[in-house]
Amino acid sequence: MSNDEVGSSVARLDADERLLDRILGFSSESTWLAFGGFAGFLVVWYVAALFQPTYLLPSPVEVLAAFLTELTAPAMLSIPFTGVEIPATRLLVKLIQSLYHYIPGLLIGTTLGIVMGVAMGWNSRVDSVFTPVTRILRPIPPLAWIGFAVIWLGVNHQGATFIVAIGSFWINFYNAYGGVEGVSENLKEVAATLGVDDDITMIRKVIIPAASPSIMTGIRTSIGQCWMIVVAAELIVGVGVGYEILNTAQNLAMDVSVAYMLVISLVFLVSDGLFRRVERRVLEWRA
Repeated sequence: MSNDEVGSSVARLDADERLLDRILGFSSESTWLAFGGFAGFLVVWYVAALFQPTYLLPSPVEVLAAFLTELTAPAMLSIPFTGVEIPATRLLVKLIQSLYHYIPGLLIGTTLGIVMGVAMGWNSRVDSVFTPVTRILRPIPPLAWIGFAVIWLGVNHQGATFIVAIGSFWINFYNAYGGVEGVSENLKEVAATLGVDDDITMIRKVIIPAASPSIMTGIRTSIGQCWMIVVAAELIVGVGVGYEILNTAQNLAMDVSVAYMLVISLVFLVSDGLFRRVERRVLEWRA
C-alpha cells in the first residue's frame, strides 16, 4: 500500500470517528473512559456484595434478575378517565403511573417558573412586588407542601403533580430570572436603535434568545431534579416507581428497590440525552 493510500485510509478513519463523536455527543476516548469507570464501579459493587446479605446490599446480578422479573411480570394498566385496562408489565405500569404526575408537574412548573422569572427579571416594578414573596417561599422545600397537597387536591395524582410542579418552578424561575438580568445593556440599546421600541418585541426577539442558555440549563436541571421529588411525592398516591422504591426497601427487598432506582436512572439518561439534542439545536446560534 502506498503512502498516499495509507494517508487516505487514516483520513477516512478520522472522519468516521468525528462523525461518530457528533452522533454520540462525546469523544471516543471519553467513551472508553466511561466504560472503564462503569466497569470498575460494577466490580467494586459485586465484591462488596459478596460480604453482605441481599437485604443489606444486593449484588449487580441480583439487581439485574429483579429488574428482568419486574420487566416481564404481567400486570394491568388503567387508562385515566376511561376505566379501560390494558395488559402490560409491572415495571411499565409503575413507570407510567409516575409519568402521570411527573410530566404534568414538570410542564406546569417549568412554564410558570420561566414566565415569572422573565417578568421579574425584565420589569423592576414586578420584581419589587414579588421579591418579598419569593424570598419567603423559596426556602420552603417542595415536600413540606405534602400536607397542603393532600388537603387541597386529595390523595391522587393531582397532589403529586402539585409537589413536582413546585420543585420545577423554583429551578426554572431562578435560571430565567438570572438569565434575563444578565442580558447586556448594550444589546438592548442596539435593539432599540434598530427599531425595537416595545416591551413585548424586545422580550420576544432579544431578551429571551439572549437568556436562552440560562433558561435551557434550568429546564435540563429540573428534568433530573423532579425525579428526585417524585420519589417522595408518591407517598401521596401510593403508586409509581418512587413508591415502589420506598415500599420494597421497607420490606427488605433491596434488589427490587435498587432495580427501580435504575429505572429512574435509565429514564433520566434517555430524557436528558433527548433534551441535549434539543438544547444544541436551540443554541446553534452560539456557534
